[in-house]
Amino acid sequence: MRKLEEKIMKVLMLLSSAIILFVLGFILWKIVQMGLPSLNWDMVSKTPAGGFYLGKEGGILNAILGSLMLIGCSVFISIFLSLPVALYINFILQRKSRASGIIRFAFDVMFGIPSIVYGAFGFMVMMYLGMQASLLGGIIAVSLLIIPIMVRSIDEVAAQVPKDLLEAPLSLGATRYEMVKIAARQISPGITTAILLAIGRGIGDAATVMLTAGFTDGIPTSLMQPVATLPLAIFFQLSSPMEEVQQRAYSAALILTLLILILSFSTRYFSRKFSKTRI
Repeated sequence: MRKLEEKIMKVLMLLSSAIILFVLGFILWKIVQMGLPSLNWDMVSKTPAGGFYLGKEGGILNAILGSLMLIGCSVFISIFLSLPVALYINFILQRKSRASGIIRFAFDVMFGIPSIVYGAFGFMVMMYLGMQASLLGGIIAVSLLIIPIMVRSIDEVAAQVPKDLLEAPLSLGATRYEMVKIAARQISPGITTAILLAIGRGIGDAATVMLTAGFTDGIPTSLMQPVATLPLAIFFQLSSPMEEVQQRAYSAALILTLLILILSFSTRYFSRKFSKTRI
């Protein structure tokens, strides 16, 4: 009976993996199939000219650079705030203490809040402060969106660190700070995964930045200027009645997908290289 159950579970796991890989491959294939014909050098090297969204010349360089600036600053702020919180509730507080439970519950609630709510909240605060839609507003809103993802992702990995690994440095006379540094090294792959999840969620979100970052055909030169992003560029092009402009939207989607893949592989590469140099 046990062998039969084991075989059934093995088949189910293989089937689930095959379905997931098939869906991923199908999505990537359709994006490449529909986006590649309209992809050219002008798309990635020029900003929109007059009437770009009506089928005239130009590109989406403004959206590409805007997305990179937005997600780069947001991830930096988020990891700076999220990592200490995750380490604190696992290695300073007791993992199953009441305080840790309350903190986790708060971030679970934040994790479940729709992105449009973060955008509306950011817009309300900006209106109260007299701010216009800007790169700074988008950075703050996206940071709020991805901080719960980072905290809970790192927290789940940190909870798997053996208790003996934490007690061994303390027994040798190490301080709690040194113990936390050792634990952070142990969970570095989990931190990398958290960053990748945050990048994927933040760079592909449209609702949050629509209300806080605005949109512009230019490239911002300060934090107080509006910024274009790829999700909004795709949305505006798909909203056009012109078929040529709609085809460009699929090219923009292909660029966004490639951008996420490049950022993901780069993050993993530098994370592994950093880990090896610190051994």
